[in-house]
Amino acid sequence: MRKTTLLTTAGLLLVGSARTLAQTTDPSLGNEDTPFVRNIRPDRPGQTITTNMLNPGQFQLETGISSQPDPFAPGTSTTRNLSTGLLRIGFFNNIELRVSQGYLSPLAATSRATEAGSTDVVRPAGFTPTTVGAKFLASTTPNARSQVVVLAEMTMLNGDNTLKPTQYEPAARLLVSQQIGERFGLEANFGFRQRGFKAADTKRGTYLGTLALNGPLTNSVGFFAETYATWQQQSTLAPGVTSGLYWRPWPGLRLDVNAGKAFSGLAKGTTVGAGLSLRVGR
Repeated sequence: MRKTTLLTTAGLLLVGSARTLAQTTDPSLGNEDTPFVRNIRPDRPGQTITTNMLNPGQFQLETGISSQPDPFAPGTSTTRNLSTGLLRIGFFNNIELRVSQGYLSPLAATSRATEAGSTDVVRPAGFTPTTVGAKFLASTTPNARSQVVVLAEMTMLNGDNTLKPTQYEPAARLLVSQQIGERFGLEANFGFRQRGFKAADTKRGTYLGTLALNGPLTNSVGFFAETYATWQQQSTLAPGVTSGLYWRPWPGLRLDVNAGKAFSGLAKGTTVGAGLSLRVGR
């Protein structure tokens, strides 16, 4: 109970201070023409979601594939390919709508594995549950150098039978960014996800904290790096890192390669991946 109270208090203080920063910082008129704002900023790869919000009528598709440690066989060297897709839609009144879904590939030889002394066990594989959500601008000025955005999401009761959740999974994040110069930026997330809507479900919920830096190396090539950690009330921190390079042939298209490592938890191990992000509209 004391830990929950401390986490809640810290979250409220972060929300208040971040919103105050966004309201008191100079909005920097014309900042929308800087490369940091003008160029595409996907919500991939890694755990960090950006404060970037699409203009009304804009669409952005973000896809990727990564090899990840098998979360259903922790402690082994088995890896599974996870394909992801995210569609973002710019809406009115500083709102962005989004829907995402993934596909977890079966094992290379077979989707079944036999454990000693037991019958065949089906390894989960197929389409993951769909997640729908929306970003809401909490700052007073869009595209300001300091930005605060709130993200609300809900994971639905669909997907492959072996991956389908038994309860809806609500989630929320506070997204904060600080532009550095015209092209670099720091992004931070603080979020929480749980299964179900009861107060008791919060004890089994998962917290997430991230900090990321991205910026250019040349006019079309850049880098990103993040550190993150997840934790629950009854467990220790599970930290990880993600880094990579991207190539942006024009402002609305970005291709990336990335690598990461989770140091503990069910997904402990190394990941490698690549992705493509495309923005349509002005």
